[in-house]
Amino acid sequence: MKTPAFWSTPNTLSTLLIPASWLYQKLVWLRNRSVNTQRVNVPVLCVGGLTAGGAGKTPVCLHIGELCRANGINAWFVSRGYKGKLIGPVQVKPSEHTAYDVGDEPLLLAGVLPTAVSKNRLLGAQFAAKVGAQLIIMDDGFQNPSVHKDVSLIVTDGTHMFGNNRMIPAGPLREPVMQGLKRADGVIIINPKPDSGIPAIQINVLRAQTRPNEDAKKLAGKKVLAFCGLAYPQKFFATLDSLGAEIVEKNTFPDHYQYTDAEIDALALKAKELEAVLVTTSKDAARMNSRSLSLVTVVYVTLDFEKPDALMELIRKTLASS
Repeated sequence: MKTPAFWSTPNTLSTLLIPASWLYQKLVWLRNRSVNTQRVNVPVLCVGGLTAGGAGKTPVCLHIGELCRANGINAWFVSRGYKGKLIGPVQVKPSEHTAYDVGDEPLLLAGVLPTAVSKNRLLGAQFAAKVGAQLIIMDDGFQNPSVHKDVSLIVTDGTHMFGNNRMIPAGPLREPVMQGLKRADGVIIINPKPDSGIPAIQINVLRAQTRPNEDAKKLAGKKVLAFCGLAYPQKFFATLDSLGAEIVEKNTFPDHYQYTDAEIDALALKAKELEAVLVTTSKDAARMNSRSLSLVTVVYVTLDFEKPDALMELIRKTLASS
């Protein structure tokens, strides 16, 4: 699905959906009451969010993974493998699996650290522990009570923050903001704005800016036909604007959209007609085969943290909890 526009600010439609939000909260409460939280014999660092999609959890996970690898920490990612068909638990192998098998995000994560996907998060964590993980980095799952988290980080986008501060389906929230913040050990704000504030609560606040890779800078001054299937496609378009690219056409698809060869062929033909470069995101690229990828320029982004050492301290805090 595409993120509803009415999730951004309080409005009449979101107000009409508030009773449905109450029902959603009740169902979540009933589900959580029926689940027993279990520890695995490995420290767990959860990278989650309070909103449905588009917060920036995957870039944060990748950054944490790079830190672990650089510091010799044998960490594993554990993901539900959203939109993937495999039940798991299974280790992701990019040479064998596709996004159709395991989802797009696990393919990206597996390029940095060993990654397990499992629809049952507890079984996924137990799998990673059994094969020797020193640290488990849980991609999402902050609202899932089945696995005990030693340290939890909430990721939010500085532009949207918590939207209209209403619960699904009236807004983007999976749980009330204060309730979630009280359970977390830190908040990471991606691309913070001057008004990107956090409610008054004692919690670590880390700030980071997205930075396109060096190859992406070659798009400066060039015409581009941009397409993506993200919760907030405007974030990608803003990145292209910041690079100085001239966007001659924008095409948006539902989040985690599985592209066909015919769709990519049509986009490539249109780009050729416009004398433009066909560009997309790394997450979208993970959902394409090698043939389609040969027609597309992929824009990769990394994170620059305001206080680089602060995140490593949270990783060490997680390890020390065992």
